Amino acid sequence: MTKQIHAGSVAIGGGAPVTIQSMCNTRTEDAAATIAQIHALENAGCEIIRVTVPNMEAARALSVIRDAIHIPLVADIHFDYRLAVEAAARGADAIRINPGNIGGADNVRAVVDACRAHRLPIRIGVNGGSLEKELLAKYGRVTPEALVESALGHIRLLEQYDFTDICVSVKSSDVPLNIKAYRLLSQTVDYPLHLGVTEAGTPSMGLVKSAVGIGALLCDGIGDTIRVSLTANPVEEVYAAKRILYSCGVRKSGVNLVSCPTCGRTSYNMIPIAEELERRLADCDKPITVAVMGCVVNGPGEAAAADIGIAGGRGEGLIFRHGKVLYKVPEEKLLDALMREIEQL
Repeated sequence: MTKQIHAGSVAIGGGAPVTIQSMCNTRTEDAAATIAQIHALENAGCEIIRVTVPNMEAARALSVIRDAIHIPLVADIHFDYRLAVEAAARGADAIRINPGNIGGADNVRAVVDACRAHRLPIRIGVNGGSLEKELLAKYGRVTPEALVESALGHIRLLEQYDFTDICVSVKSSDVPLNIKAYRLLSQTVDYPLHLGVTEAGTPSMGLVKSAVGIGALLCDGIGDTIRVSLTANPVEEVYAAKRILYSCGVRKSGVNLVSCPTCGRTSYNMIPIAEELERRLADCDKPITVAVMGCVVNGPGEAAAADIGIAGGRGEGLIFRHGKVLYKVPEEKLLDALMREIEQL
C-alpha cells in the first residue's frame, strides 16, 4: 500500500479511493472563466483540478479561484520557483513541479519550506517528452528505466529536506512504455502514483490509449489518482475517467451501459437511442446496469443480468427488468420510458 497524502480534504493513496483529476484549459489569469470551467468539471464528477501557473498574475488569481470552488486546486508550475511559493500562499492545495528544473538547492528549499508551511503535497511530474538530456544520453532514448531514474532524482531533491508529502507520475505517450514505467516505479517507491497517458490525443484515440494505459495498471492494483488527457473539453476527460474506473472494477457507483453490436435482426433505430441514452446517463451515479439490445431474440435473455433494459422490434420495443418483460411501448417513446424506469430504481 502506498503512503497517504492529502490535497486539501481529499486523501490520495494509502487505500483511499482512486480520485479523478482534470486540468483547465482556460487562462488562469481569467479567474471568472476558470471558475466557470471548474464548476462544470465539478458537476461532471471531477475531484481534483489543476491549473497552469505560468506567471505571477496567474498565481495571484488562485486566491479568487480557490474561494469559489469546492474541490482541491493544484498549481502546475515549471522553471520559476517563485511561482510555487506564491501559489502556496494564495491557496493552492497542492503543487505540481519538477524540483530539478527550478534552479539550485536554495530554490528547491524555498518551495519545500512554502509547501511545508501550508501543508501542501508536491506532485513530481516526469514526462517522456521532457526527459533530462543526460538520461537520454545514458539510455539512448526514452525508456521505462530512464523515466523512473528521473523520478527518483527529483524525489531525492525533496527528501534531502525531509519532505515526503509526494505524489509521482511518469507519463509517456507510448502506451506499453508508460505501463512498464509505472510498474517499475511502483516496485521502487511507496509514494502515491498519479496515472495518465500524456498527449493521448483526440477523444476517439485518446480514450483508447488511456483505457489501455491506465486501465492495465488499475487492474494490477497500481495507481491512486488519474487524469485522462484528451484534446477536448476537459469535461470529456472526467467522463472518460469515470468509465475507466468503473470498467476496471475500481468504482462501483455509476451506470454500466451494455448494448449489443446490432445485426440483421435489428429492426429499430437502435444506435441513436444507445448514444442518446449514454449522454443522458453521463452524470448518473446509480450503481446499475442498463442494457440496450437490438431485438427480442437476444434482449431479455442475454441481458438478464441487467437491472433494466430495452429490446426493440419493428416500430416498438420491450422494457425489461432482470430478464423479465415489463411492458411494450412504441419506438418513439422507448427512451423516455426507460429513463422513467431508471429514475425509479
